[in-house]
Amino acid sequence: MPPFLPKIHPTAHIRRLAPDDAQGSTLDGVTDTDASVEHILTTYDTITVVGASAAPAKAAHFVPAHMQQHGWCIIPVNPHAEVILGERVYRTLRDVPRQVGLVNVFRPAEQTPDIARQAVAAGATALWLQLGIASQEARAIAEEAGLLYVADRCLIIEQRRLALKAPRPR
Repeated sequence: MPPFLPKIHPTAHIRRLAPDDAQGSTLDGVTDTDASVEHILTTYDTITVVGASAAPAKAAHFVPAHMQQHGWCIIPVNPHAEVILGERVYRTLRDVPRQVGLVNVFRPAEQTPDIARQAVAAGATALWLQLGIASQEARAIAEEAGLLYVADRCLIIEQRRLALKAPRPR
């Protein structure tokens, strides 16, 4: 893991939600999103990363690298690279030759509705927008298609908070 990755309090990103909040209700600080996060991280052994980067200083590189080091298989998607993290890179979600389950997104929020549509078309069952990325339109597309949806959360923070390793491949 890069030495410049900040130490973050394990619950710093959790916010208390009002019962009518769009992300769900809380019970002792646990939200519906928290339940989705744990379900995703304990169910999916492969993460398809849209916007994966070959630049080690970028979160789109070191986040998937961290997850790979903890047992998750990474499928990078980037139209401008050939190999990232030792894995073949696919230009689009449509080009991924195997079943896509969890799609993790490192692209600007305005691009996420289109990525959500691509994820649905690729047969994904979960869409995760990284910390700092959220889109009501992407959420609506994902939820209408029955995908699990998480936004504005970091895989590293959640993996550490829950102290999880990748589930065994099925």
